[in-house]
Amino acid sequence: MIVITGATGALNGATVDHLLELVPAADVAVAVRDVTKAQRFAGRGVAVRHGDYADPASLPGAFEGADQLLLVSSSDPKADAVSLHRAAIDAAVTAGVGRILYTSHQAAALDNPFVPGRHHAETEALLAASGVAWTSLRNGFYAHSLTWLAGSWRETGVIAVPGDGPVSWTAREDSAEAAAVVLASDGGYDGPVTLTAAETPTFADLALAASELTGREITCQVLPEDEWLAAQLAQGTPEFMARFLLGFYQAADRGFFAGVDPLLGKLLGRAPRTARELLA
Repeated sequence: MIVITGATGALNGATVDHLLELVPAADVAVAVRDVTKAQRFAGRGVAVRHGDYADPASLPGAFEGADQLLLVSSSDPKADAVSLHRAAIDAAVTAGVGRILYTSHQAAALDNPFVPGRHHAETEALLAASGVAWTSLRNGFYAHSLTWLAGSWRETGVIAVPGDGPVSWTAREDSAEAAAVVLASDGGYDGPVTLTAAETPTFADLALAASELTGREITCQVLPEDEWLAAQLAQGTPEFMARFLLGFYQAADRGFFAGVDPLLGKLLGRAPRTARELLA
């Protein structure tokens, strides 16, 4: 039995879709906060269970019978993500789960300026201390984030950013498909597993690609951090969110997203999508 949390979200929802191409639906269950939003899975023969990290009492029953459990990381920047993850891991131990898999990030590190990277590192430490077999899917930085991290360049012709380090922009769709392959391997991957695209373009590189794709000149401008923050606040971005996003650019400048690994392509049986393809 494979139980997957967060299946009403884009990442793990796609993982379930891919997994159903590899294993029988009777071997899959989803644990979600709102079961009414998961009926498309029920219609395919997948068991739908209620499970909410913020309601720890709901979790042991949601995880019952799981040989493998895929835990999605919290996506709420204001949440106490590590406490939520701890509740899920504790419940998995209580339920006797055979293996915990976790959607982490390649930049999981306690010294990462980007807050989620620190949360991932702390969660991996909890997994290592749990006594349960575990796999951490260290995905590359999700490329759909370019929609907001590159700013309004389509209108302005300028990618204005406070830092321009290399990033292994990785398609969320590829990460979801790879997670399904790892789950279907039934314990074939242990501990941290890095899943990234094959290239690490900077925003300057992406500006060149965007110029070629659009047929007009797109430039990259690196702004001082205080000037970028002021521009974010002026356009209505809450200060908390602006500073949260600033951590991403600082981490990129320090090389936290610069690593690549061929494993994603091997799991997919094809080259991962590139940032240029996703821009197109």
